[in-house]
Order: sequence, then structure tokens, then C-alpha cells
Amino acid sequence: MQKPNNYDNTPAGGNYEAPELGGHHMIIKQVNETQTKAGKPMVVILVDFAKNDKQPELFMTQFKDDIRPEKKWPRGGTIYCPTTDKDGKTSRNFKTFCTCFEKSNGTTINWVDNSAQWCGQFKNKKIGGVYGIVHSEYQGEEKVRTEFRWFVSDDKADSAQIPNEKRLSEDERARLTSKPGSGGDFVNIPDGVDDEGLPFN
Repeated sequence: MQKPNNYDNTPAGGNYEAPELGGHHMIIKQVNETQTKAGKPMVVILVDFAKNDKQPELFMTQFKDDIRPEKKWPRGGTIYCPTTDKDGKTSRNFKTFCTCFEKSNGTTINWVDNSAQWCGQFKNKKIGGVYGIVHSEYQGEEKVRTEFRWFVSDDKADSAQIPNEKRLSEDERARLTSKPGSGGDFVNIPDGVDDEGLPFN
């Protein structure tokens, strides 16, 4: 086979650049109202870094470079947020998202029963977010990744401190050490939720 035209100058897909630690200016690309496999209500929020951020449009670039037949919005820009806690009350993470959204955009959330209308009000609006180092257990191994930690309002992104590393709990570490020889991606994903993200629309 002859080398295809412009082969040497064509970038390969699948390149991954981790989000920088600390605060980021973000744009909400999509919000979907859904449920965990256990039937608990949650929203899945797809974000990208804004054009005025230190890593502008990072996740859109990664999405465009994804060479898989079925593209998924990058893990780092996919945030799973349960709307209720174990007692059925509003979760702190969801209230933080809503409050930071309202402050970032000088608006008030319109609470309507129509899911498409409710989700649509967030599209292309500003918000801030903080990224940090997270240790997690995956298939019997300890993984260390840069992951989304929490929302802030857009005006607080530049001054946000880098979070302390989130390390494994004693129970998680005990499970790892009790499985010698076993083979071991926000996002802290609620129980029973796939980590593939949602197709970007």
C-alpha cells in the first residue's frame, strides 16, 4: 500500500490531556434528567471548558478526536449528580450545582414538569468547576486520576484552591489487599450507573 496523502501530518485519535488541577471556567453543553439503575433520580451534566479558560474547549477537542464508532463525551466532562440523598431530600451536590448555575448567570432556575424544557435552560450557560486527584478502586487495582470534584460559581473559578487528594477509604484499601493477584473511570459515579457518559447532542 502507498502511504495515504498527508499521512505524516495527520494526528492520531485518542490523545488524552488531563484537566489541570484547580478551578475552571466551564460551559454547560447538555443536561439530561435520568435515573440510576437503582431507580434514584439524577441529572447527567456534560460540560466543556470555556474559551476564556486555561484549557479552552478541552473536552470538545477530545470528543472530535475520538475515533471510536460510537463517540462518548469525555469522562472528565461528564458529571453524574443524584438529585436526592438517601433520605429522599435534595442532595447537597445538586443544590450546589443549582446555586452555582444561578449565581454564574444571574438567573433563577425555572422549575417546570417538562423535562426537555427544564434541561434546556442550562444549555450553553456558564458555571465553574474544580478538579482534583482522586484515588479509586477499579477491578482490584488502585487508580489515580484527575477528576471533577465540585461546582463553584464562574466568578470563583480563578481563585479556587486545588482540593486535597481524595484517597481510598480503609474499607476500599482492605478490599484491595484482600485480593492478591487480582486484576484490578467525575466522576464519582452513583451505584449502578454506567461510566460511559451520554452521547453528545
